[in-house]
Amino acid sequence: MEQDPSSFNTLEKIVARLRAPDGCPWDRAQTHASIKPYLIEEAYEVLQALDEEDTDKLSEELGDLLLQILLHAQIAKEGREFSIRDVIKGISTKLIRRHPHVFGQSKAANAEQVALEWEELKQNERKKDDSLLSSVPRGMPALSYSHSIQRRAAGIGFDWKEYEGILDKLTEEIREVKEATTQQEKIHEFGDVLFALVNAARWQGVDLEEALRLANERFSRRFRYMEEACRRRGISLRDLSFEEQNALWDEAKSNLEY
Repeated sequence: MEQDPSSFNTLEKIVARLRAPDGCPWDRAQTHASIKPYLIEEAYEVLQALDEEDTDKLSEELGDLLLQILLHAQIAKEGREFSIRDVIKGISTKLIRRHPHVFGQSKAANAEQVALEWEELKQNERKKDDSLLSSVPRGMPALSYSHSIQRRAAGIGFDWKEYEGILDKLTEEIREVKEATTQQEKIHEFGDVLFALVNAARWQGVDLEEALRLANERFSRRFRYMEEACRRRGISLRDLSFEEQNALWDEAKSNLEY
């Protein structure tokens, strides 16, 4: 086996060895379906490393994510479906095809032009009867899925003309939440609020999935601060009044960086 640990071929051979008859029993037992959760988990760990701006951790987590890709490719190779070389060939060909302004004669003056050309090329690649939205994975987190389908619809002009119209729509949807009486109506109206909020965020260049993830992290850090402060002071957070808890929350906000 090639010994250079920085070589892609070495990593490919390591994964194949793990899957060999005399390899690792755990790796040999895995299937495309069984390792799906790990692919998602590793992707989120990459996002966390990015949020923390930890480059060493980012390098490590990208390696873990790459391992999942290689495992799927090795399982497919064993089943005579495709290999990692097919994966590489496919994405290389697609990148060249979808960047004619770099590899061909087309011209693009700015990022907006590139995005429009990208969507047009993707549309030309679709089957005649395919929906514009059909290739958006329905298994995505709901906020991300909403962002993606709205962006695709906007790409062909189905979008608000002004940001104020979106805010008016959001206000309208919040009013309808207040007016909802049955549980089914509440589910429907809260969904409409979230959909309108995703649209408003998209117009401002904000990925709402990321924004909420960061808000969750801020809440967690501040709440942990409150718990630790109570332990140091020999009091129970549970026994504090709501006003006292809020005062502790404000303390956490002022003492933590963000």
